Amino acid sequence: MSHSPAMGAQQDKMYCTRYLDGQGPPALIDQANGDVKGSYAEVSEGSQPEGQMTWVILHRDLPGYPGDNTIQINYVFADGMQTDKHPNPGQTFLGMRTLAYLPDNRDGRRILRLLDKAFYQRLVFTVATNENGENMVTWADIPHKTTPEAGKDSDSYPDPDYLKTVRKILKDKGIE
Repeated sequence: MSHSPAMGAQQDKMYCTRYLDGQGPPALIDQANGDVKGSYAEVSEGSQPEGQMTWVILHRDLPGYPGDNTIQINYVFADGMQTDKHPNPGQTFLGMRTLAYLPDNRDGRRILRLLDKAFYQRLVFTVATNENGENMVTWADIPHKTTPEAGKDSDSYPDPDYLKTVRKILKDKGIE
């Protein structure tokens, strides 16, 4: 039995074009690769400098979430040098340490997972120049609750819409 060297060896794709006259759907491999690229292509990398995100569970509840423990997220950024993604490339910036809080329940853990993805995509923080002319790490546009105590400002709980709001903002950025 003889095989033509062109059969399989040179063909990466096989199409059934007999009835479709070449106008059929893309090859399955192209569709599969397109799906993978599509789900990540919409997520652009942000301007967040190198940093660290960790979390621990605190045995206390947050206002509005009685009976649930608290997820404390720890963000740490060392002082560094700005890149071409920052306002003043080549200049230094001040790092920061900050905390954020989520309820330790199904929705809170889902938001934690999404924030972790956003952090990996460098979307949670950025470098900006403050009113004193200092370059520093600061929050980007994903809201965080930075105090576990009850309060009326946007950084505290209770806030019954917070988890839904953050999930929508992250979804709009391609993080799902």
